Amino acid sequence: MSIYEYRAGLQNVGSYQVGGTPYLTGTVVDPANPNLGEVKIEFPNVTKNVLIMNATASVPIRVHFNSAADGNVIAGHHYFTLEDKKDSISLNSKCTEIYISLETGAATGAFELVADLTGIKDNEMFPLTGSGLTD
Repeated sequence: MSIYEYRAGLQNVGSYQVGGTPYLTGTVVDPANPNLGEVKIEFPNVTKNVLIMNATASVPIRVHFNSAADGNVIAGHHYFTLEDKKDSISLNSKCTEIYISLETGAATGAFELVADLTGIKDNEMFPLTGSGLTD
């Protein structure tokens, strides 16, 4: 009899090898909202991959793993900028949340997002902080 119960988890390779459950969303990023219209996307499970696409011409958006309210995220350039419509980034990363904000407060932007979700519950994920994220 085995003392180990096989299940999905952060260190379980099989959780990342199988196809993920699709998750689709998108919205307008309004500069009138706090933190340059920052939008927080919370995933119900840990991601395997996340693809974000800018859906607005000539309105750059920023993609980051922590809120812009943490002054180090923007000041430390801990984000990726999608400059124009159809620009995208695919992140082969495990996370349970991601943030989208405007590069400037001048115009309203929008984005589309598709993620592959693992079977790992969101409460098993550790916070994404430290060098390159918040420091």
